[in-house]
Amino acid sequence: MKRKHHDLVAWQEAIKLVKATYEVTRTYPKEEQFSLVSQIRRASVSVPGNIAEGAARNSEKDFVRFLTIARGSLSELETYMVISRELGYVDETEEMDALMDRVFRLLAGSISSNK
Repeated sequence: MKRKHHDLVAWQEAIKLVKATYEVTRTYPKEEQFSLVSQIRRASVSVPGNIAEGAARNSEKDFVRFLTIARGSLSELETYMVISRELGYVDETEEMDALMDRVFRLLAGSISSNK
């Protein structure tokens, strides 16, 4: 069954970001599996999850609130990726950086147009 959020480009791109996140974090040291990797994956999954939840709500106000929460999770993910680079766990993650930038822009546009 196709839901409303399936048509949202922000949700589609956020799903791509989750896949990229899981791919990147496969190479992290084992001692990070239950700390940094877990945090990174939770933050990434939270982005499309909140977009979907907001789209399922019955008001634009709720939708905007969940888009804002998704943007917060995206900022959290971006921070974890900076930390990962600083710790030497990943090199530049151009694909992820581009996806994060795209999702940030899409969320900003959706928030602005639904206020």
